[in-house]
Amino acid sequence: MVRKDIAELPEAVQNFLSYQTAVKNKSELTVLEYASDLRTLFRWLMYEKNGSADKKPLNEYDISQIDNDFIKSITLSDLYAFLAFCQCELNNNAKTRARKSSTIRSFFKFLKAHAIIDENPAEHLDSPSLKKTLPKYLTLDESIDLLDAIDGEFFERDYCIITLFLNCGLRLSELVGLNLRSIRGDGSVKILGKGNKERIVYLNDACIDALNKYLKIRPAEGLHDREALFISRQKNRISRRTVQYIVKKFLEKSGIDDKGYSVHKLRHTSATLMYQHGNVDVMLLKELLGHESLATTQIYTHVANEQIKSAIKANPLAEVKKNKPKSEE
Repeated sequence: MVRKDIAELPEAVQNFLSYQTAVKNKSELTVLEYASDLRTLFRWLMYEKNGSADKKPLNEYDISQIDNDFIKSITLSDLYAFLAFCQCELNNNAKTRARKSSTIRSFFKFLKAHAIIDENPAEHLDSPSLKKTLPKYLTLDESIDLLDAIDGEFFERDYCIITLFLNCGLRLSELVGLNLRSIRGDGSVKILGKGNKERIVYLNDACIDALNKYLKIRPAEGLHDREALFISRQKNRISRRTVQYIVKKFLEKSGIDDKGYSVHKLRHTSATLMYQHGNVDVMLLKELLGHESLATTQIYTHVANEQIKSAIKANPLAEVKKNKPKSEE
């Protein structure tokens, strides 16, 4: 979904999205995710409320004229039926359905707060249970192998990108959004994180060295975005997809791509290495990663606990068992 598609949504949805941008300072990506979720919801509602003889594909429904009376008719049962549709017909996994549940709750909470509806049907809408899994990450040796695998025409740029991921734990959107003015004279960078919240990340020697080498060869002429730090072959700000391709390419080259790693796994790698090898306090790690909640950061303590358990189980004596000799009984 792109920004221009928002004009095709019901007025109440447009007002909600404007509020998320202007007041809640949500990122463009988050707002477009909200818009996509609510577009799917209202298309499905129109599909369900139409007679069986007038059914058509969801994307053919015009929802722009949906009014407040239609919205007031929505029930909690409708919302659970929609989530069931997402699971059975759209094959949405639990994480995706949980996000849609969150979007729906936020939307109806907004409507109730602004007196657009009298009753909030999503007030007691539960989210699908999510399986708690430990984050996947590269080991220290695998991280070094990844850095050693980087080469090619854009070596300095690509090496700097992956070095920042592995050392600073940046999100993909944060790295793509870096500008030249993000680099500060004290050896730090200003990061614009989720919810447009800024934080300062100090660079270590490896990051500073990689950044300086990249800046020496960074294109200066014919740029479409002069402020962008990382530049693509077409002289644009480097895109999320290009960065994903770069990481995937060098993961494959290093021989560790079969483990399902991705750009976000490099963020997990950075956090895990800092916690396990750098003795970084979990509260400090929370600030460095830009987490809203300490509970999000504490997953890295669980990673350490799992490694300890694995280390004990890997002891060659782990399976040695013996009963008391009969002569001593």
